[in-house]
Amino acid sequence: MKLGLHYWNFSTPADPALIAPTLARTARTAEQAGFSSFTLMDHYFQMEHFGSAAEEPMLEGYTTLGYVAALTERMALGLLVTGVMYRHPGLLAKIVATLDVLSGGRARLGIGASWYEREQLALGVPLVPMGERFERLEEALQICRQMWSEDNGPYQGRHYQLAETLCVPAPLTRPHPPILIGGSGEKKTLLLVARYADACNLFAGSVEEAAHKLDVLRAHCADVGRDYDGIEKTMLAGRTVLDDVDGFLADAEALARLGISEFQFTPVGDPVAFTEQVAERIAPRLASIG
Repeated sequence: MKLGLHYWNFSTPADPALIAPTLARTARTAEQAGFSSFTLMDHYFQMEHFGSAAEEPMLEGYTTLGYVAALTERMALGLLVTGVMYRHPGLLAKIVATLDVLSGGRARLGIGASWYEREQLALGVPLVPMGERFERLEEALQICRQMWSEDNGPYQGRHYQLAETLCVPAPLTRPHPPILIGGSGEKKTLLLVARYADACNLFAGSVEEAAHKLDVLRAHCADVGRDYDGIEKTMLAGRTVLDDVDGFLADAEALARLGISEFQFTPVGDPVAFTEQVAERIAPRLASIG
């Protein structure tokens, strides 16, 4: 069982001048503790959920990952997950390829259908109906895969047209940086996982719900001729794991039997202290699972 750190909040400590050193210390602490991945959100405003406010600090994700890449050596790096509407797919493929080259082959493309309407309307990001977002998501996946292949030719889609798909230097990771699709929508998201993804990040409120979602994914894989076992399954661990370590580990053991192989932990309060606590209280016991 692998551990990931999902760094979602830049409000602690409150001084903006301390954001960078706190982020640096947290990333180094996570890597030293054996975390396998480090992810960020893809938002420009903080989410207005979980008691947060849009006015709280938020950094641009890929710029921040470049900073973390220079401070670490082993952890996989990505966004959980990139909003499909926030970057043109051709530029996104180039951004992820750049991160992969500069990090020594540690980039991971996490991607999903963007949803946070306030920040999109505020910053002029195109806001389109959900059905179109999923059409664009599938085209973005096709474009990234083509740009990371030997095919430098054009791409003609309904929403995106590229005259060339040249990407030099190519990513170091072969055949391409792992693609992770986030979400649990049964008709569209999990079908795209079966068609295109190397990994998924499931949203599920219980072991039973996760089992159902994985059954849906298994059926989609059978329909498209995909090896279900070849897709890595990951989940967020939630924000209360330190309040009930035994309860979390009981669920983690059950989820591991279903095939979940990585949990991403989301810091609460001081991110350095949180990471140290997970490393001390959870990581040794989680390592024996799965």
